[in-house]
Amino acid sequence: MPSGRVMTYGDVAAALGSRASRAVGKVMAHEGSDLPWWRVVRSGGLPPVRHEARALEHYRVEGTPLRWGDTAWRLDMPRARWSPDLFGHEPITDQN
Repeated sequence: MPSGRVMTYGDVAAALGSRASRAVGKVMAHEGSDLPWWRVVRSGGLPPVRHEARALEHYRVEGTPLRWGDTAWRLDMPRARWSPDLFGHEPITDQN
């Protein structure tokens, strides 16, 4: 996926023709260190657990859209979410 964009664990699973979002998480936990792991996020727009600070550094460098609250931040999913249309899927939106 391009710099500055993200997919949820479920999005990645769906792009692979699966519903196994937890399996995506497991693969990322064991094999994802050489990948842009910060671009695979939880469905609520939160980065991987226990990697929030490191992920935020990457999001800032890449210009990933964020939403800031009084005490916390999260990804601006309507703007940051990416769909791999090369797989023939419809773009992923909040309505899907």
